[in-house]
Amino acid sequence: MTSRKRVLNLPCGQLSLPTFMPDATFGVVRSLDVNDLINCGVQAVVMNAFHLMQRPGSTVIRALGGLHGFSGWTRPIVTDSGGFQAYSLIRQNPKLGSITDKGIIFRRERSSHKIILTPEKSIQLQLGYDADVLICLDECTHVNDPYEVQQKSVERTISWAKRCKAEYERRAKQRRKPRGVRPLLFAVVQGGGCPELRKECAEALLEMGFDGFAYGGYPLDEEGRLLSETIKFTRELVPKGFPMIALGIGHPSNVLECLRTGYDLFDSSLPTRDARQGRLYRSDAHNTYGHIYIQDKKCIKRKEHISPNCDCLTCSRYSLGYLHHLFRIRDTSYLRLATIHNLRFITSLIEDFTRHPSETQRNT
Repeated sequence: MTSRKRVLNLPCGQLSLPTFMPDATFGVVRSLDVNDLINCGVQAVVMNAFHLMQRPGSTVIRALGGLHGFSGWTRPIVTDSGGFQAYSLIRQNPKLGSITDKGIIFRRERSSHKIILTPEKSIQLQLGYDADVLICLDECTHVNDPYEVQQKSVERTISWAKRCKAEYERRAKQRRKPRGVRPLLFAVVQGGGCPELRKECAEALLEMGFDGFAYGGYPLDEEGRLLSETIKFTRELVPKGFPMIALGIGHPSNVLECLRTGYDLFDSSLPTRDARQGRLYRSDAHNTYGHIYIQDKKCIKRKEHISPNCDCLTCSRYSLGYLHHLFRIRDTSYLRLATIHNLRFITSLIEDFTRHPSETQRNT
């Protein structure tokens, strides 16, 4: 296999593909600043329009110069529409809201205030935040949901994508922005584990015309295993010329599998969440990788670094024993050092794959 490298031209600069984008849901990757992210090799982050419209609110973000000015991050920003987050909350507690053909109605707990997120509103928010890549509002499902639920999700996702694109074009025309300086618009392919529904959704979205696409829906089964066949099939439905995001995929082995399938962008909170909870990624001299739990007592007196092949700040200076100590005393510096390591591990893994696809680690 030869090196695979592509470039995505965005309003605030170029984005080399493939790449991993950590979740900066509320405008921040927890415990890290902009310089930390850059030093980890992060090129872009994903922020969430649904959460940001609530905190700190759209007027605050616009007053502070959009998401770039607000966060101090000058590299590309992808905004998630918030459909997945709203759906997840409603799925856990149906009293919090409902999903209709019009859009998503959400009520905060212990509040009478109602949030209505329509496809048009989602695009308005994302454009107002000056994001570089916008994602259409879609209806997410779980792979085990009944066929009728998956079918309705596909119908809504197609309908909402059409409305998103119409609003996007209308706003772009109002702003008189030519295509070269507009943010890109990505659509989400839904359909659960049903190949015929995935195909129906992808074909309808391709006919509408978008700049890129994303795999939609929970990417794991109930046992936490990657839905490999469905994810691979979905990628094959979209021509290779279009960039495609593997939404919600962040475990090293899953990222590698999706890289080999042809996905270009990855977005997940898993590496940073794992770091905060004590699960640190590592590889060894035999090019195999796995993880270590820093809270484990066997780390107490260990002098070595987390991963011998890692070039991150944490591995260049600090021992497992010291990190174990920081975790045990709940010092906030642990959160920063652990997050730096896990993020750099993922970005390095993708860099290695891009240079030498056939030699990258295969085992967990």
